[in-house]
Amino acid sequence: MNYIVLIGILLPLAGTMLGASFVFFMRRDIPDRLQKALLGFASGVMVAASVWSLLIPSIDMASATASAGTCLSAALKGLLPAVVGFLAGILFLLLIDELTPHLHLGSQKAEGPRSRLSRTAMLALAVTIHNLPEGMAVGVVFAGEGQGLALSAALAVSIGIAIQNIPEGAIISMPMHAEGNSRWRSFLIGSLSGVVEPLGSVAIILLASLLGTALPYLLAFAAGAMMYVVVEELIPETAQGRHTNLSTLGFALGFVLMMAMDVLLG
Repeated sequence: MNYIVLIGILLPLAGTMLGASFVFFMRRDIPDRLQKALLGFASGVMVAASVWSLLIPSIDMASATASAGTCLSAALKGLLPAVVGFLAGILFLLLIDELTPHLHLGSQKAEGPRSRLSRTAMLALAVTIHNLPEGMAVGVVFAGEGQGLALSAALAVSIGIAIQNIPEGAIISMPMHAEGNSRWRSFLIGSLSGVVEPLGSVAIILLASLLGTALPYLLAFAAGAMMYVVVEELIPETAQGRHTNLSTLGFALGFVLMMAMDVLLG
């Protein structure tokens, strides 16, 4: 694993830690308007990364290795890994969501099995669930670097996720401090919620090295997992209450930024 890959793997965690550090500089919780815009921005980044950085490369990679035949059969063979992997990613996150007690980001509503866990612990679990597919996405694009995916494109995914992790780190650390936790404890828990990302990245890289032919499936799997988080966690939060127009604008900005990074660096 060279140093560029290592930096790419650690960048999302650095973004989470930077966002969590806001607890040292901001006296109050994140204003509702800002939180709406930030959640919308995160949604836009994840949707664009799922399409341009994961699904399209999955289809292209599978199509390139499809055996000769009619145009229709080649297209179907190229599409199969994307469909299977995407649905598997959705189902995987759905299973984790159902089995793990957690709170929705920015919400008081708890979901999952009944638990005696504190609100702080359930909020940390929510962000951990959220961060897992992002770590998988970073890992799989770096794993694909030797199989046709450009290293610059992989770095674009890592940078984009790191940017959208900044508000997420703040969204978890600030409410913790508002509930009475110390600034350092709030920062530590907010930062630790991002540790799952490099762990997920390394796990996917190791898995891809063992299952090289499965890379198109893994790309689509990461896309499905990320899209599940957007649809299940982020979009419902941005659509509740007031200032939903800010969420829409944030989504547009995040989507365009991630799309531009992937196209220009890919």
